[in-house]
Amino acid sequence: MTISIWRFSHLMLALVSSVFILLASVTGVVLAFQPISEQLEPYKISDFEDVKVAETVTQLHKKYPEVLEIQVDANQFVLASVINENGESLNGYINPKTAEFLGDRIEVSNFFKWVTNFHRSLFLKSIGRFFVGLCSFFLFLIAISGTVLILKRQGGLKQFFSKVVNENFNQYWHVVLGRLNLIPIIIITLTGIYLSAEKFNLLPVRSVKHLIDFDTLSESPKQDFQNFSVFKSIYLSEVKRIEFPFSNDVEDYFTLSLKDKELIVNQFTGEVLSEINYPLVTLFSDLSLLLHTGQGSIFWSIILAVASVNILFFMYSGFAMTLKRRQSKLKNKFKKDACKYVILVGSENGGTLPFANQLQQQLLKAGETVYITELNNYDTFSNAEHFIVLTATYGEGEAPANANKFLERLNIIKQTQNISYSVVGFGSLAYPEFCKFAFDVDKALSIKFQQELPVFTINDKSVESFEEWLTLWNKNKKLPIKISKEKLTVKPKLNVGLTVLDKTKVEDHPDDTFLMRLKSNTRKFTSGDLLAIYPNNDYRERLYSIGKVDNYMQLSIKLHENGLGSGFLNSFSKGDSFKARIITNSAFHFPKKASRVILIANGTGIAPFLGMLNQNIKQLETHLYYGLRQKESFDIYKSALKESQSKNQLKTLNLALSREMPKTYVQDLIKRDASFIAETLKNNGVVMICGSLAMQNDVLSVLDSITTENLKQPLEYFNSQIKTDCY
Repeated sequence: MTISIWRFSHLMLALVSSVFILLASVTGVVLAFQPISEQLEPYKISDFEDVKVAETVTQLHKKYPEVLEIQVDANQFVLASVINENGESLNGYINPKTAEFLGDRIEVSNFFKWVTNFHRSLFLKSIGRFFVGLCSFFLFLIAISGTVLILKRQGGLKQFFSKVVNENFNQYWHVVLGRLNLIPIIIITLTGIYLSAEKFNLLPVRSVKHLIDFDTLSESPKQDFQNFSVFKSIYLSEVKRIEFPFSNDVEDYFTLSLKDKELIVNQFTGEVLSEINYPLVTLFSDLSLLLHTGQGSIFWSIILAVASVNILFFMYSGFAMTLKRRQSKLKNKFKKDACKYVILVGSENGGTLPFANQLQQQLLKAGETVYITELNNYDTFSNAEHFIVLTATYGEGEAPANANKFLERLNIIKQTQNISYSVVGFGSLAYPEFCKFAFDVDKALSIKFQQELPVFTINDKSVESFEEWLTLWNKNKKLPIKISKEKLTVKPKLNVGLTVLDKTKVEDHPDDTFLMRLKSNTRKFTSGDLLAIYPNNDYRERLYSIGKVDNYMQLSIKLHENGLGSGFLNSFSKGDSFKARIITNSAFHFPKKASRVILIANGTGIAPFLGMLNQNIKQLETHLYYGLRQKESFDIYKSALKESQSKNQLKTLNLALSREMPKTYVQDLIKRDASFIAETLKNNGVVMICGSLAMQNDVLSVLDSITTENLKQPLEYFNSQIKTDCY
């Protein structure tokens, strides 16, 4: 089933039942405090779990001339109905060890009674009970559909509790709190449904009927209650109610209602006359009541209160996200068949739409005719010369909700003219399938149209990355388009504190490269993750691959003239501190299991590999192909790599020097070891590439030739074994 159906179901169920769920949640929060207030009463004794029925029954008969009944409530308070020596009837809590009267029965306040009735039926009696039960069912379906949406978003069951990308407040907490409160909400809904079904007699009739042959009952030998074996074997904590005999006639007996069965006991001999186990419907009813109300547990009552509050938040945040999506409408000045440029947008939560709207506005200002629409609205565009696709990716590389029909429509709808296209992918490197749908769209478009630019990917809605793409696009189209950054800028959240421990000198390296070792206030990162810095505390973001070496963060940076990020980092000295954020890049983590790992890097792309080798404590067979300009460029990394070799964390080091004779590039070394590379891929080995995009493209081209010639398969066949992180 497509994501749009799940999202539509999730929204429609919430809309239909919103009023009832709102009222039930508010009253549910209030009612959660009733069992808490009862638990705080001083009527439970210590070591209650060790008290036997024989002890309590004996003490009661010693203290009171007549005992009618004992009840043990969910709080493990013992309530006795007795008559004292003055003939007065007492009904209250006792100490089960001494039979001492502790206090009168707790009466539920009129306020809680009012709220309870409102919660159950909205004062509409049977009709109200029906709607409350129905809305419990709807809330259960909402929880299930919400779970499916989270699974889709996170990339499957294994990633259900993995990090959630914080794109905006409502979306982030809607997912995070939804995961944490899923089980309590499902319990609340299922027990609510069960209790409603019970009230409408939709469950099997539960009845307990004892068959006793009174003619065979024995009155002797008469025993003391404390010697009854059945009383001595049952703990009071197992009891719900004990009804005492009304007279000394043998036909009168003890009735013990336990949590799972009911017993009839001869008052003279202690013989069990009848024993009947409760049917499952009775056990489920009792359990449902406890779970739904929180009776007897302060901890569970608090969980129910928190879950009810969160339901209210889910309603607010869910509707807020829906309104945000609907507010980001796409408006057009021209009709679709009158436009030269067509912007096609794919967005799950509306995050891509501001970029698309900005681009449209600037094209219109430049005097161009442009039409903007969702990918699912793809149609014939009789005067279009260029398609611009701006699309996000959802979950495990799936299309967002407004783009899930595009590939199908692309195959059906034919354009009669030559059209070029450009694809921009929006996503987050925290997800393994980063911008996968954008690449799927590009591949499908390439069959029918002319690619203007390679797929350009944008991480975390980076305004500067979008500006970089626009610069490339302007150059091709010879247009002076500029975006309004202020309308797209989101202030970065810098939550990681870093202190400089060591930094090498730039002037000591022929390629103006330096290493930084940083101490972080968190250890929640690993080699291959990315450090995002914001030198001017604005929208301009710079990303650096992290190497985790001895639990510290290590970066390898090339200082560029007027380089915003490299200049910022180079300005720090030992002991200086700054703030940044860490982006989990799980698609580029060192494999936990692989027959062999081949690392390919050039320049500062070695940074994450230095950390991966340091973390390779299992000594997974690893080979490094590394490209540099000259031999002196290697000095800064030599000692670390030699140490990895001595510890068997790195098996072979293959160095390519492009400025020394004979000139060698990493792709030359890969081509030289073609059979070794082919064998690695054939045996489920992993190839990791980090460095410049130019190097990546050259290496991938060589790898494609190797797999085609040696393994009779294109490189695409081994996509799951190729990990890249190049810029």
